[in-house]
Amino acid sequence: MTIKTYIPNPVSPRVLGHHWSAKADQLQSATGVLMGVFLLFHLHFESSILLGKDAFYHVVHFLEGSMFSDDGKGFPIITQTISVFMLLVFGVHALTALRRFPTQLGQWRALQSNLSIINHHDTRIWYLQLLTGAALFFLVPVHLFEMILAPAIGPNMSAERVYHDNSWLLYALLLPAVVVHAVLGLYRVALKWGLTFQREKLRAFAYMLLIYLMVLGIASLICYLLIGSELSLPVTPYLPN
Repeated sequence: MTIKTYIPNPVSPRVLGHHWSAKADQLQSATGVLMGVFLLFHLHFESSILLGKDAFYHVVHFLEGSMFSDDGKGFPIITQTISVFMLLVFGVHALTALRRFPTQLGQWRALQSNLSIINHHDTRIWYLQLLTGAALFFLVPVHLFEMILAPAIGPNMSAERVYHDNSWLLYALLLPAVVVHAVLGLYRVALKWGLTFQREKLRAFAYMLLIYLMVLGIASLICYLLIGSELSLPVTPYLPN
């Protein structure tokens, strides 16, 4: 039998609450932190291309378990497995976050009205997360399905996907949306769960981290485009000299 509780509310004292709301909040925060931390590592691993093809080649194959394979090239199934796992995590996060998504035109109008009247930093940060979250709902599954179906990663193969397969269009939209959503999400989680009360300092750090990750991601994307422009079809996997 489902147990229902009533949560006091100054506007409507009989607003119906449910104990699963707290569980959903915890699950949303946990999956958000997991994806945010994953993004931090992912962008830095990807940026190893800035150090040259050899650096990226060795990073990729190390992450795919090259030390355990006979040919030293690792196992692409690791990339597929991680992609499937992150897709599941993303799905859970999206489902728990949709509870707070405005679904009616009147709610959007009220939100826009409040934003124009109230000059509150964290409210605008939440609004940015709302917009970027809506974009990521469509962009992230496309990227993850791409990695599940075609897990070949390397200096040449990744550059071919970015340049010749025009995936740069996807990444140009995905990069700013995911960086803004992740960094601001980590900021809000830290405040929500009382990890710090230095709101202004944490916000300044979040903005600096956001700019840093954007510059890192854009530089990496440009590097892949330059490498891809020099490749002739059909592209062969890169091998160190």
